[in-house]
Amino acid sequence: QVQLVESGGGSVQVGGSLRLSCDASRYIYISQFMGWFRQPPGKRREAVASIFTSEGKTYYADSVKGRFTISRDNSKRTWSLEMNSLKPEDTAMYYCASARWGGAWYDPSTYRDWGQGTQVTVSS
Repeated sequence: QVQLVESGGGSVQVGGSLRLSCDASRYIYISQFMGWFRQPPGKRREAVASIFTSEGKTYYADSVKGRFTISRDNSKRTWSLEMNSLKPEDTAMYYCASARWGGAWYDPSTYRDWGQGTQVTVSS
């Protein structure tokens, strides 16, 4: 099983920036998707962004387009989420996820392995 570890969460004010990273140790398969999800308090988990690794194509939720950027470093087995112009509604627990097979990038069931989550809090 692939172990994913997120880092980089924290508390920022509105308009601030954070960078989340996901480290995939014991990388035993080639991920089809490397993604980020978030779960706001009392709400369902939702897709934020993902990379389709075979093509390098990126996908974003409408709510974060133009503000968030997903990237990957294959040599270091990491992928990151750069978050700019943060808003209070971005407050959530953020999870990185890895999908061994293809599917819908925004569907949590596509992803096999998940990190433990890192909290992002944006205050006004």
